[in-house]
Amino acid sequence: MQPLHACTFCLTSTTSTYATLNPSTRATLDFASTLPPPCYKYSSFQASISTSVQMGSLESNLPETSQFKPLDPEEFRKQAHQVVDFIADYYKNVETYPVLSQVQPGYLQTCLPGTAPYRPEQFATILEDIQNHIIPGMTHWLSPNFFAFFPATVSTAGFLGEMLCTCFNSVGFNWLASPAATELEMIVLDWLANMLKLPKTFLFSGSGGGVIQNTTSEAVLVTLIAARDRVLNNIGVQNLSKLVVYGSDQTHAMFPKACKVAGINPCNIRLIPTTIDSCFSLSPVALRTVVEADVAAGLVPLYLCATVGTTSTTAVDPIGLLADVANAYGMWVHVDAAYGGSACICPEFTHHFNGIESVDSLSLSPHKWLLTYLDCCCLWVKNPSLLVMALSTNPEYLRNNPSESDSVVDFKDWQIGTGRRFKSLRLWLVLRSHGTANLQSHIRSDIRMAKTFERLLKSDPRFEIVVPRQFALVCFRLNPDNQCRFDHTELLNRKLLESVNSTGRVYMTHTIVGGVYILRFAVGATLTEESHVAAAWKLIKEAADALLKGA
Repeated sequence: MQPLHACTFCLTSTTSTYATLNPSTRATLDFASTLPPPCYKYSSFQASISTSVQMGSLESNLPETSQFKPLDPEEFRKQAHQVVDFIADYYKNVETYPVLSQVQPGYLQTCLPGTAPYRPEQFATILEDIQNHIIPGMTHWLSPNFFAFFPATVSTAGFLGEMLCTCFNSVGFNWLASPAATELEMIVLDWLANMLKLPKTFLFSGSGGGVIQNTTSEAVLVTLIAARDRVLNNIGVQNLSKLVVYGSDQTHAMFPKACKVAGINPCNIRLIPTTIDSCFSLSPVALRTVVEADVAAGLVPLYLCATVGTTSTTAVDPIGLLADVANAYGMWVHVDAAYGGSACICPEFTHHFNGIESVDSLSLSPHKWLLTYLDCCCLWVKNPSLLVMALSTNPEYLRNNPSESDSVVDFKDWQIGTGRRFKSLRLWLVLRSHGTANLQSHIRSDIRMAKTFERLLKSDPRFEIVVPRQFALVCFRLNPDNQCRFDHTELLNRKLLESVNSTGRVYMTHTIVGGVYILRFAVGATLTEESHVAAAWKLIKEAADALLKGA
């Protein structure tokens, strides 16, 4: 049979095109050609076949050797090498990009088509688009000139661990789904707990245990739910509106959000004011005063969130003294050590965990300072059974003998969701590849550079350090004349920040504490060296010179 003509099926009439069709499609077209031309069924069948072939609803008209293979090991090897080269070049050249993205909102819509491609595109073309369109829209958190927020640290070991995590694509919701994923997580969380010198009551090898959450927000939420259910089991769910939670005005903004998600009345979220006199740490005396007033009003104290390293200034709450107050009223005490906790692997900082034996849970985020990439938040709890009772699910399709025997840990019952990635593999590679000694050295190096910046500030009388430095964050402001009006000093610092960031050479952020507008200089990006700190100071000083000259 000769191939059908374009006027019949809107297909090309060449023999070569017909030859490229796979046997199934050719058979369908051969059958269609046997129907009488005047027949209505024939013309409608023509149309349906034409549309099907054009739209791809029949089998592909590519040669058999070009059938869709979403995971071909050799093609993966080839493209993965290209990606690794791309990433290595990005890391090598990241310093040449503006740290803060210079694009305007909606820029990407003008660069990319409005619909996904119907046919596959060449991988080289996709990488070219990433270079030309995606990178300009990135704020480069890995730049050595990134001094904003808190760092999101990386390492070769962390990246390779992420590759392996993705490689297995494990959905380790329970032990049976991937025994290695569960058991490695238990081992690694105990390793890190021992590095932090946590009490045995937080370890699997003791009476507690740890789990990797995505973020601190989730760590707070799951412990808050466990605390809530523990209390409501005693006083009844009808008293939910009486539960009260406590933090300081420096506690991370995720805390009130998590409380609302857990059903806490927003009117019962106490964010107790702090002052510069206490370096913005939460006062145990102030906490007791607020709690006593709530109890007198018939309310039920539920949960205290203390912090080691607040976001604005890295303030450290006195854990032991706060826990004494909270425990007297039966509260759950959680310590958010997302940033500052990592420093406690160094002996000189472990005093920040004094009193940790008196709390119920602790979380810290290795992705902030322990080189593990986003996202990785380690949560330890003294009594894991409270998490399990509050969060356990046991549908028939997940039932299995190991779980039913209570001889294994099912981490789905320690978190909000069900599915979970093999994140412990990433942390395991970091701990093994670097060892405690190198991780301690990394933290000390960042703190040493922060001290350098602090000394440079102190050398210029126009600048002042607003809050004493605790870790690797320096909080400062330009204040050339202490007699200047308060609003004038704030405006001056806003202009200074805008001037520095607009250059693209450095990125910093600000905060307001105690009513004072201050600039934050957070050292910690993996690639940052002393030279970058010195260059940042030179830029800040030049911008201040220009501002004051024009004032």
